[in-house]
Amino acid sequence: MTDTQTPEPEEPTAVEDPGRDGEPPEFGGAGKYPRHWAADVLASDGGVVHLRPITPADADALVRFHEGLSERTRYLRYFGPTPTLPPREVVRMTTVDYRNRVALLAWLGDEVIAMGLYEGLGETGKPYSAEVAFVVADGHQGRGLGPILLEHLAGAAAENGFVKFEAEVLSENPNMVAVFRDAGYQVSRAFDGSTVHVEFEIDPTDALTSVRNARERASEARSIANLLRPQSVAVIGASSDPKKVGHVLLANAIAAGFTGPVYPVNGPGQTRSVRGIRAYERVIDIPDPVDLAVVAVPASGMTEVLDDCLVKGVKTLVVVSAGFGELGDEGLAAERALVQQVRAHGMRLVGPNALGVVNNAPEIALNATLAPRIPGPGRVGFFCQSGALGIAILDHAARRRLGLSTFVSAGNRADVSGNDVLQYWDTDEATDVVLLYLESFGNPRKFGRIARRVTRNKPVVAIKSGRGAMTRVGEQKERFGAVDDRIAQMVLAQAGVLQVDTLSDLFDAATVLAYQPLPVGPRTAIVGNSSVIASLAAHTARSSGLDVVSMVDLGPAAPQEELTAAVSEVLDDPGVHAVIVVFVPPVAVDTAEYSRALMTAAAECAEPGTKPIVTTFLAVEGIPIGLSVAGPGGVPTRGSIPSYPTPERAAHALALSWRYSEWRARPDAAEVELSGISAEHARSFVREVMGDGTRELSAVEAATVLNWFGIDLVDFREVHTLHEASAAAREFGFPVVVKAAGADWVGRLDREGARLDLSDATAVITAFAELQALTGESALLVQKMAPKGLGVCINVIESESFGPIVSFGLSGRLFESLGDRSYRAVPLTIEDARDLVAEPRSAELLGGRVGERPADVEALIDLLLRVSALVEQIPEIRGVSLDPILSSAEGTSVLAARITVGPVPTLADTGPRRLG
Repeated sequence: MTDTQTPEPEEPTAVEDPGRDGEPPEFGGAGKYPRHWAADVLASDGGVVHLRPITPADADALVRFHEGLSERTRYLRYFGPTPTLPPREVVRMTTVDYRNRVALLAWLGDEVIAMGLYEGLGETGKPYSAEVAFVVADGHQGRGLGPILLEHLAGAAAENGFVKFEAEVLSENPNMVAVFRDAGYQVSRAFDGSTVHVEFEIDPTDALTSVRNARERASEARSIANLLRPQSVAVIGASSDPKKVGHVLLANAIAAGFTGPVYPVNGPGQTRSVRGIRAYERVIDIPDPVDLAVVAVPASGMTEVLDDCLVKGVKTLVVVSAGFGELGDEGLAAERALVQQVRAHGMRLVGPNALGVVNNAPEIALNATLAPRIPGPGRVGFFCQSGALGIAILDHAARRRLGLSTFVSAGNRADVSGNDVLQYWDTDEATDVVLLYLESFGNPRKFGRIARRVTRNKPVVAIKSGRGAMTRVGEQKERFGAVDDRIAQMVLAQAGVLQVDTLSDLFDAATVLAYQPLPVGPRTAIVGNSSVIASLAAHTARSSGLDVVSMVDLGPAAPQEELTAAVSEVLDDPGVHAVIVVFVPPVAVDTAEYSRALMTAAAECAEPGTKPIVTTFLAVEGIPIGLSVAGPGGVPTRGSIPSYPTPERAAHALALSWRYSEWRARPDAAEVELSGISAEHARSFVREVMGDGTRELSAVEAATVLNWFGIDLVDFREVHTLHEASAAAREFGFPVVVKAAGADWVGRLDREGARLDLSDATAVITAFAELQALTGESALLVQKMAPKGLGVCINVIESESFGPIVSFGLSGRLFESLGDRSYRAVPLTIEDARDLVAEPRSAELLGGRVGERPADVEALIDLLLRVSALVEQIPEIRGVSLDPILSSAEGTSVLAARITVGPVPTLADTGPRRLG
């Protein structure tokens, strides 16, 4: 650890469960705080700040912080000048119990730049209230540190049982009141002369979450803008040797025409110029500001580089140097230390082992990569990890003439990830299509949340490079078994992400999405000069979800005029939504004439630019020159017609475009309104019966919880004796069921654990005695017979990657073993619930057999939405199983329910903002 790193107390105690309902967590003594309260966060300008609870060892740093505040700032915080902190006050502020009193410090390097604290109020009637206050150094005001401190203080207070914050603010300090209000809290204010008394509940709400996410998006996008739109670049490790990495980086930056200054930094004792540009020994020797540093020095030299970059005010580092996590445990430890140092210095890191970054915007013209060839300008943003693969990707895109707006190769992705870049592309007006080549996700839950927002406006196409790529790095198992990529893929599809299997598929989708409009429907016409090739295109189109409504065979010798007329006709047909043109002449012809014929048809139809066209023009891959609409510099722009080597690839790419169009046409997710819900009663009941650990609720307890969410089980009684069984049966009315409730007996194909259709008391008594003897269970269930129906099941499992996941399918171990289940992440929209019901292959059975009425699908959708609300509003519910559910035309009958409850897990995308 260098002397510029954020100081940490020795051996902080990790506290996994800090207590509930005001019960204090156990701590190991002074200076020992819950480790998960420490976090790296992004300020609103994209810079990194480290937060952690205060310790007695921070006394000197706190005093320096206070002395550095302006007189005005001290007055607004302490309601007086307070030029110095008395020693007694320093001790009081640095010695806290991390329960009733909590203080957080924000660090940059070894300096405190902000402080926030809360202190419990002991007045009668306010056992859950705490007073909150914070102060930010003058030089760092306006960076959004106040709201960040407030978020993290509220998170800590909620863990300790507080439900309300209060604050006293000088009336001449309206900005402080605005911090509370703009954070999304429902603030009540009372004026008392020169002060304003503020109160607000700190429980998370939709408004709070929305504000948090918006601020997170803005700060992460700003941090990537610092990376991709620098005003100046330093190449650290620049070399005069053309074989060295540093030389290649400098040469590529110069060749691309970067619009700002490029500074070679080559260390002491080296030449004073590289490629004719003055070189510097260290970054701090550069006389002008430096925004981006591209680093190609050995890992052993990183500490000095980071210290210099901190002094220089560098915002972002791209580290192309290898020798880190890719080498194993030792390298991974060095990589983690590098990230800690970079963040402590307030910077962000791309890499290590990165290829680099590209921004093709004319006003930037940045190529900070090792790639010898990059594509021209375009509207596609590309993120990948592997450096070696990145070079191939850039070359492949260039050969296809697929233009890129920006490109990021994150290497080991130790800091900057696909999530960060996705936040930038969300609001980047220069990017229309997003491509992702992912080896793994650092935070899949967060990715799904961001992607769902981005895909409402821009297509996101992702390729995964192997099993497990859709789950968190290093994650081997989920709580309920091995990680299943299929679940992750369904959850990402829920967010509107188009997932493909190969690099060719990725570029195929990109070319049609980047240069052609989206189809408004699936009805497709095929025009060509080969019936065989047209048939191949039609077969793939139909199997991919398109509806082929017209096939026009022009014959192999058709003149260009016939091609123009045929394409124009189908484009003008209101019953056609998209066109595939297959053109592979059997003999040599003037292809320029045919390309002009196709472009003429596209331009002179009744509504040009409204229907997508794809082609197999001469089997060219990409954007042929003859089919390009040239922009500045001759690069293809919108309206260019993509070509594919085979008709299958052309049809498949068009089908992906339709799939995205269909998804985007869905209505925005509206708030689901469900009647008959009493969440507070259910939440209190669960917390009361849960105990200290994880347990499964009894059948009666589970039915009680479900009832508060409007989910009624078919009437049943838990019975222990023959008399109770007979009495319950008479109460319900015959026929009834007697069944075992134990896990070993539920869902068995042989139904040994249940006796059905019992028509009188004698049958009930006999069944009760037999089942007690067979199962050894003292308590059995007597239940009213439900109407006949198709058996289905709804389950909720806890995914470490995505949080609660709802699954739906037909009941029974046969369907479970076949994997015939659909999955979606919580919370569900109405459309999500419809997809869950329709997606399993066996779902067609819900339509009913011949002569039978179909099942009530709307009742299943309502049930799914209620289960989603249950687990979303009561996070202590860790698992749910409604199995079996009998679904018929009359509705649904839930026969059995199992609910597991336990401490709330810490998910990667919940709570206050933080960097992963």
